[in-house]
Amino acid sequence: MEKVAPSLAGKILSAVFALLLIVVFAAGQSARKPAFDTMLRHGTILDGTGLKSYKADLGIRNGYIAEIGDLSGRVATLDLDVTGLYVAPGFISIHSHAQNSALPTAVNMLTQGVTTEIVNADGGGSTDITKQLATSGSAGFGVNVGADIGFNSVWAEVVGMTDRRPTPEEFTKMRALVEHNLQEGAWGVTSGLDYLPGNFAHTDEIIKVTSVAAPWRTHYPSHERITRESGFSSKAGEGETIKVGVESGMVPVLTHMKVWGPEQGSAADIIAMEYQAIAAGHYTAADVYPYLSGQTGLGAMTIPGWAMAGGYQEELKRFQDPALRAKIAENIEAVIDGRFSGPGGVYLPETKQQLTEIMRERHIPAGEAVIQVLEKGNTSAIIKIAREDDLVKIMKDPLTAISCDCGSTLTGSHPRYYGSWPRVLGHYVRETHTLTWEDAIRKMSGLPANTIGMVDRGFLVPGLRADVTVFNPETVTDHSTYENPQLLSEGIAYVFVNGKLEIRDGKRTAEMGGSPILRSANMPSRPMSINQTRHVSWTGTAQGLHIAFDISQAAGADKATGSFRLTDLKTGTTIQTSGIGLLQTTASWATFAGRASTSRGGADKSIIVIADLADPFATAHAATISVDMEDGYHVTASVAPGKIKLSSGLAK
Repeated sequence: MEKVAPSLAGKILSAVFALLLIVVFAAGQSARKPAFDTMLRHGTILDGTGLKSYKADLGIRNGYIAEIGDLSGRVATLDLDVTGLYVAPGFISIHSHAQNSALPTAVNMLTQGVTTEIVNADGGGSTDITKQLATSGSAGFGVNVGADIGFNSVWAEVVGMTDRRPTPEEFTKMRALVEHNLQEGAWGVTSGLDYLPGNFAHTDEIIKVTSVAAPWRTHYPSHERITRESGFSSKAGEGETIKVGVESGMVPVLTHMKVWGPEQGSAADIIAMEYQAIAAGHYTAADVYPYLSGQTGLGAMTIPGWAMAGGYQEELKRFQDPALRAKIAENIEAVIDGRFSGPGGVYLPETKQQLTEIMRERHIPAGEAVIQVLEKGNTSAIIKIAREDDLVKIMKDPLTAISCDCGSTLTGSHPRYYGSWPRVLGHYVRETHTLTWEDAIRKMSGLPANTIGMVDRGFLVPGLRADVTVFNPETVTDHSTYENPQLLSEGIAYVFVNGKLEIRDGKRTAEMGGSPILRSANMPSRPMSINQTRHVSWTGTAQGLHIAFDISQAAGADKATGSFRLTDLKTGTTIQTSGIGLLQTTASWATFAGRASTSRGGADKSIIVIADLADPFATAHAATISVDMEDGYHVTASVAPGKIKLSSGLAK
């Protein structure tokens, strides 16, 4: 039989038919597997656990991480090829001095990859965090913002700025302020014992005020108190932080950890103090920024507390008394010589002068130079306070998170405001290999999240919030210097905050995806558990809910296995997980996140479950199980103590 060549029209019809089949098939596939809002294709995933990186696609939907894996063939509204780039959880700053005016744009933080800031560091900030967050967020947030409650602010509001002992009624008021703010969602209790009026408080008084936080299982980051009487001992200062944290029932955090003047070179000894506390049953953590100089008010650490009592105007009056002036000047010189690296290590960024320049120009000693500068107004100083070998030891310690002692700003005058995280990635990972990529990201995301008690951020796993930082490992670096501190970092390609793209190709977009974030009582500060084999399970009915779950995760595994099912007997609603992303545990507590389908229909949604085996706020410390889904569904059930099975042990 003769073969007839198809006509041109026939070829066109065949092609159209084939195309229609492809479209119909794709539509069917899409109906079964919903599209994403954003797809990051072919990136290298560093998930925040510290485990080995891997290549995968990442899909974001409704502000949550929906899927990670081979997502070829899937579609997204925004489809980004991130080949050659690293995809990490958004970085978390747990020691922030953010300016309210900068929080809507947060350019200096977002271009470092930071997506969350916890404000009120060093004991400062508002004593009404609900009002504070509402006011600071009135124009929107570029980053997520949470707040600590500051001991110094509480003391100032109740006792004032003079050196006196509180009355019993004042202790009651201070404890009530701390507790109220924890109830309102404060993440921890901070103090700055180098600063007034915290410097006036005795150690036992700090414990008496802050111990009200014990049931909240939160953390205590403190700017350490370094005194002339102790010989400017960092060990004494950090020892006080550990003592207050332990005796008040909180996790001590050696914040912006460093080793001052006479003890420089002994970082290993202070790190050993952390592990001694842990061996005694008291988890202790730290954070550090990657610079050898800090910044504070010129008089904050050099003028003795008695000379600053009552405020700046009273301080000026004391300067006019010749005898007091000489006494103050002598104290300043003792601090500069004993605690700092001498007057050559003091730089005034507002006038771009070294303190030694003023001394030479005016032919005066350091103490008098500081007084003369302060007489013209309060000013800040950048002070050489650390040694590189100490910094490296602190940074490498597994318990140390990366932070910056900075925050969103429009005017920052220290390079840490613009370069901290990229400096770690560029210098301490790529150039000097002090840290691995995996561990550096862990210290910027998963570790700080656990330190402060977060359950829905800090890791790249399905079910958690889509705070994501994408960077170029070959180019990420800082540019800010002490002379030019406001130079932005480079190499941060994309940053998503709650799924909103805020940095694209290294530039700020118009999006403001940040939100106020609050801590609840069932979110304890805790060590990371990724290197432990862990398991949690329960089956039963409570408060009209039938719940069954059995979740395990092997030591070093990047995801959990098991299932969760809930039936709401009142409404008939059922929830069934389709996958579990991560199981985290600590003593008598566990949480897991994943994706779940519901009988209400629609695409899978993110779910977070918390099992608290000894809820301090439940009747008779009953166990509680709380369930939260991205659509707002929330239930809590009280369970008889001992019924939930939890095991967690170090890998053998």
